[in-house]
Amino acid sequence: MKRVLFLCVSNSARSQMAEGMASVLLAGNVEAFSAGSRQGTVNPLAIESMKEIGIDISAYQSKSIDTLDLGSFDLVVTLCEEEICPKLPPSVMPLHWPMPGPSKPLADEPDASPLQRFAATRDQIRDLIGSIANMLELEIKPWPGSERSNFNLSDPNFH
Repeated sequence: MKRVLFLCVSNSARSQMAEGMASVLLAGNVEAFSAGSRQGTVNPLAIESMKEIGIDISAYQSKSIDTLDLGSFDLVVTLCEEEICPKLPPSVMPLHWPMPGPSKPLADEPDASPLQRFAATRDQIRDLIGSIANMLELEIKPWPGSERSNFNLSDPNFH
């Protein structure tokens, strides 16, 4: 089983959503964790956007990276544009997947509601989880609520 850590600045949205999604879509293959360079609180809109797709992260707590042994992970993924990956042991693979914070207006949809912005971030994270599954040669579980057992995460028509 691979251990994957998702990092963002305050562990309040992107990394929490990534942990929840990886825990469901890569269940049995990945043990997912999240943390931040500083501890915050989980954003209620992150919880709500994940609930829309059947993933419950309401019990998740924000954690500081200082509480984790980075050498115990196989992959560390940084999700924030401004986050710098910490110094990792050589055995840990780093992956930088910068994405704008969901609290900021979207460049292509400046009038999107806050929940729509969080949903857009969630859907970007879906693509990230698919890329991680491909990179680690893992089988991915069906998208919550989907009857499909196999799907292409890069298909723009898949929701």
